[in-house]
Amino acid sequence: MTKSILISGASIAGTATAYWLRRHGFDVTVVERAPAIREGGYKVDIRGAALQVIERMGLMEAIRAARTDMRIATHYDARGRKVATMDADLFGGRTGDDAEIMRGDLNELLYERTRHDVEYVFGDSVTGIAEDGTVTFERSAPRRFDLVVGADGAHSNTRRIAFGAESEYARDLGYYISICTVPNTLGLDREEAVHAAPGRTANVYSTRQDTRAKALFMWSSEPLAYDHRDTEGQKDLLVTAMAGVGWEVPALLESVRDAKDFYFDSVTQIHMDRWSKGRVVLVGDAAYCASPASGQGTSLALVGAYVLAGELANGGGTEGYEREMREFVEANQALGPANVKGMVIGSPVAIWFQTRMIRLLPHLPGRDRMIDRIAGPIHRAANAISLKSYME
Repeated sequence: MTKSILISGASIAGTATAYWLRRHGFDVTVVERAPAIREGGYKVDIRGAALQVIERMGLMEAIRAARTDMRIATHYDARGRKVATMDADLFGGRTGDDAEIMRGDLNELLYERTRHDVEYVFGDSVTGIAEDGTVTFERSAPRRFDLVVGADGAHSNTRRIAFGAESEYARDLGYYISICTVPNTLGLDREEAVHAAPGRTANVYSTRQDTRAKALFMWSSEPLAYDHRDTEGQKDLLVTAMAGVGWEVPALLESVRDAKDFYFDSVTQIHMDRWSKGRVVLVGDAAYCASPASGQGTSLALVGAYVLAGELANGGGTEGYEREMREFVEANQALGPANVKGMVIGSPVAIWFQTRMIRLLPHLPGRDRMIDRIAGPIHRAANAISLKSYME
């Protein structure tokens, strides 16, 4: 059985994989380019099979305690007038037992569960992986591992080294997204404020126990040329994309200039025929990014970590991992292209129709059935796997 494993990336996929590998008795090292576990991020949902994984980790109580507790979402027009309001059932899709938590809070919980018996190496990254498992690093001396797990996101360095250029696997959905922390000048309390313009959407929200707010921008666009490490250049692209949008957007863009946790990326999926090659296997966004539009990236990472570690421990290996996960991945990736069209509306008429439907929905007969019908595809995808009990 594989014993010594390197995980590249201390994202949720990386820390969750570290947790399960240690539970199965592997020796685990995690290397992360950042100087520490990354804080911040946006709110994420844990649904369906991923909730079962959380329960088996014994984290449910802690996650419930850190939940966002969102109450309401209000849509505004360009002049700042309220045009529609959604309660938590509507904009959350009647999630029931689903859990919503800030990404940084979840990763901190996973890190705390692993840091005492997993070796974490921060401020370093992989530069090469030889056939015999020898791994070279930017700063550390070379080391040999039985297996390397790439959990380093959609722009995975591990995938590039082992499988080739990102362009071979990336599918651009035609949108961009940007998220950062801003002052809560709108006085939001567990609520979202949304403004939609043709081809562009701005969303500001504040969660429970947070005096600050998160600003999220999404817009349709042809592919943009930019440096992934040039934050100021990315901020310029955001400002250009949102130019002329009304409501609170000009003030939000001013706050973006001072943001320390600025995130910018294309809305892109990763599709691969195989997630393993030689001594390398990929998990989470590195293998099967479904894009933020799917709402299932975190759940895919949690389930993928659980299945990968379990199959490695029980003899199924990477082939068993790919077999168990493939249908689940495909079901969740299918959500992205459909969902994004409802997040960024293309025309003034379509925006008017959407807000009108939101206003009418609370008063329509069969409201609950209609909400369940809207949320149905997400929940079917979230449960499109029967998890084995690997610890038996």
